Amino acid sequence: MFDSLADRLQATLADVRGRGTLTEDDINRAMREIRLALLEADVNFKVVKSFTEAVKQRALGADIIGQLNPGQQVVKIVNDELKELMGGESAEFEFAPRPPTVILMAGLQGSGKTTATGKLAQFLRTQYNSSVAVAACDVYRPAAVEQLIKVGAQAGADVYEQGTDRDPVKIAAWARDRAISEGKDVLIVDTSGRLHVDAELMKELADIKKAIRPNAVLLVVDAMTGQDAVNVAEQFGQTVDFDGVIMSKLDGDSRGGAALSVKAVTGKPIMFASTGEKLDQFERFHPDRMAQRILGMGDVLSLIEKASDAYDEEQSRELERKFRNNEFDLDDFLDQMRQIRKLGPLQNLLGMIPGMGKELRGAKIDEREFDRLQAIILSMTPQERRNPQLIKGSRRLRIARGAGTNVQAVKALITQFEQMRKLMKQFSSGKMPDLGAIMRQSR
Repeated sequence: MFDSLADRLQATLADVRGRGTLTEDDINRAMREIRLALLEADVNFKVVKSFTEAVKQRALGADIIGQLNPGQQVVKIVNDELKELMGGESAEFEFAPRPPTVILMAGLQGSGKTTATGKLAQFLRTQYNSSVAVAACDVYRPAAVEQLIKVGAQAGADVYEQGTDRDPVKIAAWARDRAISEGKDVLIVDTSGRLHVDAELMKELADIKKAIRPNAVLLVVDAMTGQDAVNVAEQFGQTVDFDGVIMSKLDGDSRGGAALSVKAVTGKPIMFASTGEKLDQFERFHPDRMAQRILGMGDVLSLIEKASDAYDEEQSRELERKFRNNEFDLDDFLDQMRQIRKLGPLQNLLGMIPGMGKELRGAKIDEREFDRLQAIILSMTPQERRNPQLIKGSRRLRIARGAGTNVQAVKALITQFEQMRKLMKQFSSGKMPDLGAIMRQSR
């Protein structure tokens, strides 16, 4: 996400950082490049102007002109201003003092609102251990109710629906009463996608809001529509006041105009972001972490949170024990690959590691390689997975045929596995591994 913008900003700031001293002309030149980068990213023009003026004012007032190594200070200023532009502190989601917490979902047609409803339901259920119900109030789009039934089931939420023949305002009120009677912690009301210029549907949304008195109104905004998304959010706010934004399809947005503009234009924070197609690719939006990722500083905190969700303490201890005792086998290796895949697309994970995102952004990372490795391991017998040294000659050929690959691929997997096992054993025992020797063996 934000690849184009990140490349431009990082290149500009690398030039600034590399200068021994800075003049006012150097800062002016950098501001021009930053201004062009933001405009090309489809950031609102007024937002770009105020942002670059703020950065320039702080840079000129920071007593860095003529100083040695001032580049780091300029980078920090840009990082701070990016963070403020996207909202400053992370917007907290607040539950109602007395359940259920009622959330009204709104958005344009095609913004990904129903999918976002399912993702939010799963997020609240897994992160807060909440019992969640979703209400199907989109009675106009064909198959919308069926879609929510499917998504709701995948998210582990109860689905309240009465088909498409009833008034959506009455369905919403009925769903709220049912959520109260069934003791649900959260009720998420999925409404019809509507155009902001459609007065009748906008009035209906206002009527639903009046009928259910939601604790929060969340506007789903498609990040890939750029500045149009921000204009829509601004006009929605004039008719139905909303509390925060869910930025959908953020993983497909290489520019970043919507995410960088929406808070400044509407005054409403981005609360959640959808970062992939799967239901669990959904997270709280952290302005500080996003600013760091855009500037190539990584996002270690988010990476740690993702890993913590995938691994528990007992698993980690058992894994360490196996490394120390050299008991880590190909079944464990397969399990680790599956755990990594749960964290999300590998390209996104690399972007969270400081210094790695930019270098590897252009590389073609084939996620199907996981499938190929899995096929090879699953074509082995349990005994072979426990003791890969048994795999020679005819065994390699049998495994290759079973996995639909060649003998060289099987041999390469086993060699890499043995090298990794040796490396991890040295790490777990507190010894510094001989990386040179390991690299020489792999040639």
